[in-house]
Amino acid sequence: MKIGFIGTGNMAAALIRSMKKGNEIISSDKNKKKLQKAEKELGIKTTTDNNEVAKNSEIIFLCAKPEDIKEILEEIKSNVENKIIVSIAAGIKMKFIENIVGENKKIVRVMPNLNCALAEMAAAFSYNKNIEANEKESIKNLLNKAGLALEVKEEKMDAVTALCGSGPAFIAYILNAFAKAAEKEGLSKEIAYKLALQTLYGTAKLLKETRENPKKLINRVASKGGTTEAGLEVLENSEIKKIIQDTIAAAAKRSEDLGKDG
Repeated sequence: MKIGFIGTGNMAAALIRSMKKGNEIISSDKNKKKLQKAEKELGIKTTTDNNEVAKNSEIIFLCAKPEDIKEILEEIKSNVENKIIVSIAAGIKMKFIENIVGENKKIVRVMPNLNCALAEMAAAFSYNKNIEANEKESIKNLLNKAGLALEVKEEKMDAVTALCGSGPAFIAYILNAFAKAAEKEGLSKEIAYKLALQTLYGTAKLLKETRENPKKLINRVASKGGTTEAGLEVLENSEIKKIIQDTIAAAAKRSEDLGKDG
């Protein structure tokens, strides 16, 4: 399959890394240093010409910033006939893309996250009415090479953007807070971080592989009168749930605003 990427930043590179096996990939960018890095590390063909990507691809991934999408679409619109356009730009709606390239064009909207670099992506995607059944399956299989990709209605994509797109940064922030707290209790910076990271990783892996409900896991760890119960009491009496809710809401609102700005 011939796959093109317009924009060769961190997310594009991560997606390319997961998809390059068995596919022919070409990527473009204005930044020549990014292209040189992609050639060296990913072994793909690169160009500064977005239309070269559009002409030589069956599937075109738009991996540019939301504010640049309009200009890029105007540039390549004469070369997207019978191509599938996949946008990962936060907040940009499929209708916005259709208004530029035509309502008869094949559009997919995806919100991935950086974890796709390790084939551990959490993502969601939506299609417009022009995508055929076999094309849906191809896109779904392609995305699932990078991790977990689930179909949602487009109106849910702002929530997905907040949870999955921004989520790795929020989780990293919490991880760092745990490590810093352990440092205050006397652990060295290195040991605190390594143990916090492994605890987070191990817990996520345990929940994923056992499919156990988080509440059930909490109950298994928290014995009556024990250390976990003491810590949980602080969490339950805090506003942590509201803080996390407000964090996700703020990110989702920004995604919505980006769509309006587009």
